[in-house]
Amino acid sequence: MVMNKNIGLPPERKGAFWTTESTLAYFLVLPAIAVLVAFMFYPIVYVFLTSLYKTNRLGNLVKFIGTDNFETLFSDKEFWEVTIRSVIWTVLAVSAKTLAGLVIALLLNVDFKGRKLARTLVILPWASSVPISAMLWLWVYNYMFGLLNYTLEITGLWKNPPHWLAYPLSGFLANLYVDIWIGIPFMALVFLAGLQTIPKELYEAAEIDGAGSFTKFLLITLPQLGYVVFIVTLFSTIWTLAMFETAFIITQGGPMNSTHLFSTFTYQIGIALGRLGEGTAISLFMFPILIVLMYLELRYVRKGA
Repeated sequence: MVMNKNIGLPPERKGAFWTTESTLAYFLVLPAIAVLVAFMFYPIVYVFLTSLYKTNRLGNLVKFIGTDNFETLFSDKEFWEVTIRSVIWTVLAVSAKTLAGLVIALLLNVDFKGRKLARTLVILPWASSVPISAMLWLWVYNYMFGLLNYTLEITGLWKNPPHWLAYPLSGFLANLYVDIWIGIPFMALVFLAGLQTIPKELYEAAEIDGAGSFTKFLLITLPQLGYVVFIVTLFSTIWTLAMFETAFIITQGGPMNSTHLFSTFTYQIGIALGRLGEGTAISLFMFPILIVLMYLELRYVRKGA
C-alpha cells in the first residue's frame, strides 16, 4: 500500500517547495541575511583577500602577492615576541580575573550588612566604558601628577617612585592590572549568580556529615560551579586575547614596542604604517584561535543545555 505524503497537509504546503508561505518566510528573513552579509561575511572575505595582496596607503589592493605577507610576518622576530607576550597576557589576566572573581563572589554570597551596596560597588569598574577606565588609569600612572606616585610619596612607601609607563616590564604590568581590574566584576557577578543556584540542602547535608568550609567548597561548590567557570573563562579568554583599548590608550605599544599585543600590533602595522596586507595577516593568525575557542564554547553550551 502506497501512502500519499501530501495527505493531511494544508493546501498551501502541498506541491512545490516555493509556496506562498515559504515565500513570505524567505522575504521576512531577507533583511537579516542582508545585514549579516554586509556587516559580517563581506568584511571577513575582504580581510582574507587583502592578506593576499600588496596595498597602498589608502588600503586599495594593488598587486596579488600570494602568501608573501604571511612569509614576511613569520620571519619577523617582533611578531613572535608579540605572540608570546599576548599568550602570557591572556593566561595571567584570565587566571587573575577568574580567581579574584570567584573569591569576591564567595564573599558577596555571604549574608552580611551592606551586601547590596557591596554588590553595586563591585560592578562599577565593569559598567564603565573601557576607554574611559583606561584614560582614568593613565592619569593614575602619570609620573608627575598621578595618584599612584603621589600616594607612594606622601605615605613614605617610595620616596622616588618610577615612571611606570617608561619601562617595558612595568608598562606591561600596568596594562595587565587595568585589564584585570576591568574584568573582575563581570566574573564575580556571573559566579555569584551561579552560586545562588546551588541547592542549600547540599551544604546542610554536608554540615551534618561534619564537613568544614573548605571541604564544602571543594566537594560541592566547585563541582556545581564547574559549568559556569568553564563558559565564563572561555568568554574572558576571547575578550582578553582581542583586547585593544587598554593597551592602546595607556602605552600605545610602547616603550620601544615592548607592550604590543596582537590587536595593537595589528593596528600599528596595518593602519599606522599603512601595511594593510601584513596587518590583515596578523588578524588572520588570530582567527583560527578564536574560532576554536568559540567552537569549544558553543559545544559546551549545547551540551549543558
